[in-house]
Amino acid sequence: MQAARGTPVGARPLRLRLVFAAVALTAYALDLVSKILAVEKLQDRPDVEVVGELLQLHFTRNPGAAFSAGTEYTPVITCVAMVASVAVIWFARRLGSLGWAFALGFLLAGVVGNLTDRMFRSPGPFRGHVVDMFMLPNWPVFNVADICINIAAALILILAFRGIRLDGTRDRGEQATESTSDDAPNPMPADQTAREQAE
Repeated sequence: MQAARGTPVGARPLRLRLVFAAVALTAYALDLVSKILAVEKLQDRPDVEVVGELLQLHFTRNPGAAFSAGTEYTPVITCVAMVASVAVIWFARRLGSLGWAFALGFLLAGVVGNLTDRMFRSPGPFRGHVVDMFMLPNWPVFNVADICINIAAALILILAFRGIRLDGTRDRGEQATESTSDDAPNPMPADQTAREQAE
C-alpha cells in the first residue's frame, strides 16, 4: 500500500523518528563533549571572555535543577528526569510532525544530558552535580543541555499555538471537517423545498 504522492505507508513516521533520533543524539553529543572540555580546560582557571562581558566561560557544578533551585532534592530531580526521558521516547512513537520531531529530539537531549551528570559525576549516582559553563550578565550559568530544553520549550509553544498535534493533525482542520459534515442543517428555506418537490 502507498499513501498520497506515492509515499509508502509507514515511511513518513519512520523518517520522523530518524529525525528525532538524529537531533537527540547530535545535541546530546555536543552537550557531553562541551562538559568534558569544560572540566579539562576551565576547572580551577579564570573565566574566559568569549564576547567581552556579554558571554563568558565560567566553570561551575550545579547540584540542583535549573537556576540552581532545589539543591537539596538532587535524587528526586534525578528520578523525575529518568521518568521524563522514558515519557519523551514513548511519545516519539506517535510522531507525525517534523516540528514535533525536532522539539522532542532537543527535549530528550537536554534531559538526558543533565541526567548523565547526575548519574555519573561526583559525589555519586543520583546525587551527581551538573557541569555548567556559559555565563551571561545577571543570569545563572548554564550548559548545552539547558539550551536544548529551552529550544524544545519554544518549539512546543509554537506548535501548540499553531494547533499542530503530535501526530501532525491540526485542531482547526478538525473543526472545519465537523462544520461540513452531512449532519449540518439544510440552509434552504422550507417553502422553497416544498415547491421543488411539487414540481
